[in-house]
Amino acid sequence: MEAVEVKVSRLQMEEEKSSPEHKSPEVCECLHGSVHDKEHAPMMRAVLCSQVCKVYRFQREDDRRLLVREQMSETPLSFSLPKTLLSALIREHMIRIQEVKELGDLSPQWEGLRCDVINHCTQLIGWYQEALTELDRHCADGASSSFKSSSSKSDRHLQFVPTNLHAQRMEVTCPQCSGVWYEVITFGAPADHYQAFKHGGLKRQLSKRSRYMDRCVCVSVSYSADESSRGRALLASVAQLQPLVFRLAEELLAVSLEANAARLQQVLDGLTHQTEQFVHALKDELVKHALLVIHSQSSASSHAHSNGTLPDHLPANQEGLSTFRQQDDVQCDKEYDEEEWDRAWANVAMSLNCIIAMVDRLQGQEDRPQEVTSSEQQDAMRDANSQNNTASSFSWQEQLLPLVVTLRDCVREAMGKAQAAMTFVVLQGAAAATVYQGSVELMQRRHAVFSQALSAVVCGFLLKLNGGLEDPDFLQQLHSVGILAQFEGLLSTYGDEVGMLEDMMVGVDDLSRVAFRVTEAKTDQPEELLPTLSGSWASLIVEVPLPSETFDLLPWQLKEGRLIRIHPVLFNIGINQQQSLAERFGDSSLQETVNQQSSERLRVYCNTLRDRLPDAAAINSLSDLLSSLHHSVESRKKKNVAVLWIAASVCRGVNGVRLTSCKSAKDRTSMSVTLEQCVLLREKHTLSQQHFSTALDCMRRDGCRLENVQKNIGSRKFAFSSIQLLSFPKLYRPPDGTYG
Repeated sequence: MEAVEVKVSRLQMEEEKSSPEHKSPEVCECLHGSVHDKEHAPMMRAVLCSQVCKVYRFQREDDRRLLVREQMSETPLSFSLPKTLLSALIREHMIRIQEVKELGDLSPQWEGLRCDVINHCTQLIGWYQEALTELDRHCADGASSSFKSSSSKSDRHLQFVPTNLHAQRMEVTCPQCSGVWYEVITFGAPADHYQAFKHGGLKRQLSKRSRYMDRCVCVSVSYSADESSRGRALLASVAQLQPLVFRLAEELLAVSLEANAARLQQVLDGLTHQTEQFVHALKDELVKHALLVIHSQSSASSHAHSNGTLPDHLPANQEGLSTFRQQDDVQCDKEYDEEEWDRAWANVAMSLNCIIAMVDRLQGQEDRPQEVTSSEQQDAMRDANSQNNTASSFSWQEQLLPLVVTLRDCVREAMGKAQAAMTFVVLQGAAAATVYQGSVELMQRRHAVFSQALSAVVCGFLLKLNGGLEDPDFLQQLHSVGILAQFEGLLSTYGDEVGMLEDMMVGVDDLSRVAFRVTEAKTDQPEELLPTLSGSWASLIVEVPLPSETFDLLPWQLKEGRLIRIHPVLFNIGINQQQSLAERFGDSSLQETVNQQSSERLRVYCNTLRDRLPDAAAINSLSDLLSSLHHSVESRKKKNVAVLWIAASVCRGVNGVRLTSCKSAKDRTSMSVTLEQCVLLREKHTLSQQHFSTALDCMRRDGCRLENVQKNIGSRKFAFSSIQLLSFPKLYRPPDGTYG
């Protein structure tokens, strides 16, 4: 059966051993060109390393041959991106400490909260500095700086590093196509194995905190990062304007002694301008809202913690801290006048108007004409003016003094209220980003899980960008809609893997706060092409440097820094024996929930893509796939792996990033990616149906994924037993002799 034989070897062995009659010169030339041109581009050298390659020949339906190159690569991003994120988090928390320290003297209630924010940030900084030091030492000691094995997934010092992260790639060459690439990022499900799952994962712990926070008076409101930034800017603005107003007011009084109308008007113009700027800053609705909240909470302070802070054992919640805006959320005391703040800044404006009116009246007296009939009378008048000059100037100052005092008092009162309000906003914003999120351990867990997910999706995006640089539709899609990141999970909803799935759900959701920005690299050196991070945890930007000649290929929107948003979705179907137990004796509602939510998010993304780019390829075929996906998700069929297959098809149809995970990405993940590769060969390149199973077994028996198992556990056997495999869907079972 020569027709069904599959030759497996490294590229060099294939070229040396294949006989001319079984080898197409055109195919080999195309393969050789793609390897040496595309694969050795500066970006690819920076992103991929330690590659393992296998080459296959498969028979098509027309009896011609497919040349398939399977490649599995490590990536330096496994360690470089977590280190960059740790540095960014350390920097962000240091800045937050400085911001709350600059708030000056606070009431005892808010001083306690400030101390909690500082302590929270200080602990995280200490832990993250230790983790960063250990990662540097790990790489310096000669250990791999691009791979974390599955046996190290519980290592405390490698908590932020993704487990077993690889780029699984397949290049297909045939007479009709040359060098078509398909990519899947494989890595262990982003989860905190160090803290383990005794109390569940992030989703469960955050839900507990959400319920508590909803009942907690002292945190009934929080402020976003933008609002906190506005608060700091307003504090700085009024702090700068107040002394200017006071100085000009004093100068106005001093000039009034000169009885010089022109000079008086000049100083008044300056005072008017600065005071109007002061009033404009005070009219921000954020100030009024904060004052209402402060008054509301003062009447309920007895329900808060004794020092105005939260108990240390509180669970955390991000969802319970959404930006407060509904009026119903703030119940104000009936005695409190909601217009009090409006009157405060209006009094400043009115006191200024009184000064302006007084100056106009004084200038009117000065400019009134006087009739003189003789030189003697002129001399007499000159003498009288000289004698009364001092008395007149004192009269001007005496008339202006009470008005200036009133202006100063009104400015001082408004300043005090504004400072109190914005101090509250900044402090609440800092607390919302730290202590209100939960314990230090919970924040560390969330950051670690996010780091693992971020490293994987950045790797996938760089590969997708490299492959689409000559595709104008893809580049337009990036800056107008964003990039889809479709995570495929194979975790069960039983035992510890429930906690892993709960971690993964939050980690994937947190990616929605991330955006990419493409920049021009200084050089083509690999270290200059590694991504960096800017922004804050609430709004993180991944800076992606490209070589100059590559950067020039981009549309002007991307060249000018247009952000590329990430749209993450997660579909999970448990396939092992633990999932059988969950379906029979446990609960699969978590899996149903995540699949339903992601199905809706995927539909929204595709609709947005269709609306903004109606002429893009594959748009018209998405409707049927989305409908099939919806029906598959709602059917709640046991181990319905069709959900994963359809979601993957939609992802590829919209040029998204594909990522696949199980607990450690070596066994179930290997079954999934090899199946996906063979399905692509059958559907896209007419792999013969009768040879489909043979090709699938070949990839699992002799392909890259057994190399992955070897580097993780030192054995070339998938970690399955015959009994366990009976519960697996048939297409996810490896051939005999490859497991045990």
